[in-house]
Amino acid sequence: MLTEAALRRALDRLGLDAPVRFDEVTGSTQETASALAAEAAPEWTLVAAGHQTAGRGRLGRSWHDVSGRALIFSLVLRPDLDPDRGGLLTLLAGWAMATAARDRGHDVGCKWPNDLMLGDGKVGGILAESVVVGDRFEHVVLGLGVNVGEAPGDVAGASSLDEPDPAALLEGFLRHLVHRYEPGHPEFAGAVLEGYREVCVTLGRTVRVLTMDGGLGPQGEAVDVDGSGALVVRTDDGLVPVRFGEVEHLAV
Repeated sequence: MLTEAALRRALDRLGLDAPVRFDEVTGSTQETASALAAEAAPEWTLVAAGHQTAGRGRLGRSWHDVSGRALIFSLVLRPDLDPDRGGLLTLLAGWAMATAARDRGHDVGCKWPNDLMLGDGKVGGILAESVVVGDRFEHVVLGLGVNVGEAPGDVAGASSLDEPDPAALLEGFLRHLVHRYEPGHPEFAGAVLEGYREVCVTLGRTVRVLTMDGGLGPQGEAVDVDGSGALVVRTDDGLVPVRFGEVEHLAV
C-alpha cells in the first residue's frame, strides 16, 4: 500500500525535492493538488490517497474506486509549454503509466486521449486540469487512477491489474515521466509522440468520434497523433484532427 513515506522515497530516488501528501480517504486528490498549486506549491508536488469519495474524470464524470484497491494520485507541473500543446502532457502521462505497467508484466495500452486499457477493459484514466495566465501555464495538475486489485463493480467495462505493489508502479511511472518531461526542449513533442505511438491501441483502428456535447464527430481510421496531441482520423473527406472529445473503437 502507499504511504507518505513511500511517496517521499519515490521522489527522493529521482532527485526531486517537492512536498508529498497522503490521505487514507479524501474527496479528490485533484482538488487537494489544485489547492496546493494555487498556493504556489512547486513542480512535482505529489498527492495520493487510498480512496476517493468524490473522484473526478473527464467531461464532468465521476471516478470510482474500491477502497485500498487503486493507485490514485495527482501531480503538480509547471511546464514551459504553449497551452495549445497541453494535450501532449496527457499523452506523456499515458505513455509513462503504460510503460511502467509493462515493466511489471501488465500489457497495458493507451486509448486516446486518456484511458488505460488491458485488453478490452479499462484499468485506469488520466485527468489533466490547468490554469493559464496570458499565454502560459500557471500550473497543470495531472491526476491518474489505476485499479490495482479490484475494479469497481458499478462501472461498466472497468477492469483491474493484478498488481501487488502500487508503490513500485507509481515509482516506475515517475521515473519514465521525468525522463521525457522536457517541455521547453524543441524535441519534446517528437519524443512524446514517438513513445505514445508505441503504446496507443487506438491507432490503426476504425473509430467514431463523440464530441464533448455528446454529438457525433468524424468517423474513419485513426492514423496518427499530431504535434498538439490531437488524434488524426482519415475520413472520406480527408484527414481530420480531433482535439477534444472521445473515440469509440468500432469493429471492422
